[in-house]
Amino acid sequence: MLTSAAVCPHPPVLVPELSGAAPGDALPALRAACRDAVARLSGDLLVVVGGGERTRTHEADASGTLRPYGLDLVIGDAATPELPLSLTVGRRLLGRAPDLYQEIAFDAPPGECLRVGAALAQRADRVALLVLGDASASRWELALGDADGRAGPFDTAVADALGAADAAALAALDPATARAVRSAGRAAWQVLAGAAGTAPLHGELLAAMAPYDVTYLVASWTS
Repeated sequence: MLTSAAVCPHPPVLVPELSGAAPGDALPALRAACRDAVARLSGDLLVVVGGGERTRTHEADASGTLRPYGLDLVIGDAATPELPLSLTVGRRLLGRAPDLYQEIAFDAPPGECLRVGAALAQRADRVALLVLGDASASRWELALGDADGRAGPFDTAVADALGAADAAALAALDPATARAVRSAGRAAWQVLAGAAGTAPLHGELLAAMAPYDVTYLVASWTS
C-alpha cells in the first residue's frame, strides 16, 4: 500500500548545472522544497513516476540525459539513456536509483492512470512514490502560447488536492482541460491517486510558484 509520496515538478532547471538563481530567488526555494519532499519519503519499495510518450516501466539502472536541454550529462547507470525528462529529473532529485521507474503516457486516460497506480501500490507492504508533474503553462501570455482563463482554477484545484492528499480530486481532473492549459502533470498525478486509493494520508503543500510562467507545485503525502 502507499505509505508516502513526494510530488515535484520536472523542469530541467531543477538541475543546478543548468541554471543559477531565478528572479527573487524562486528557483533555490523550489529546489529546497523538492529536497524537503523527497527527504520525507519512506517505504520498502520506491518508485519514480512521471509522464512520457508511452506507458512502460524502466529498471532501476535506467538513465536519462539532459543533452536536449544544453547540458551534456547522463543521469543514471545505463550507457544508453531512455528515461523521459520527468524521470530523469526525478532520478537527480532522488540522488540514487529507485527500485523502479514508472513512465505514464501524457495522454493516458484517467482509468488507465488509476489502474497503474493501484498496481504499484500492491507491489509491497509499504510503497513510496516520487511523482513528477508540472501544472499549467498558460496563465500568462508570456507562457507557451495565449493565456487561458482555465489555468488559474486548474492550478488551484490541483494545489488544493495535493495539500489535502485528496486522491478523489486528482482522479477527477479532466484530461481535456489539463491539455488545454498545457499541464504535463495530470497523468502522473492520477497514478498517485490510484496508488493512494482511500488510504488515510496526510498532505502538505510545500511550494506553489511560477518563476518561468509555468506553475510548479511541491507536496508531501505521509501516512
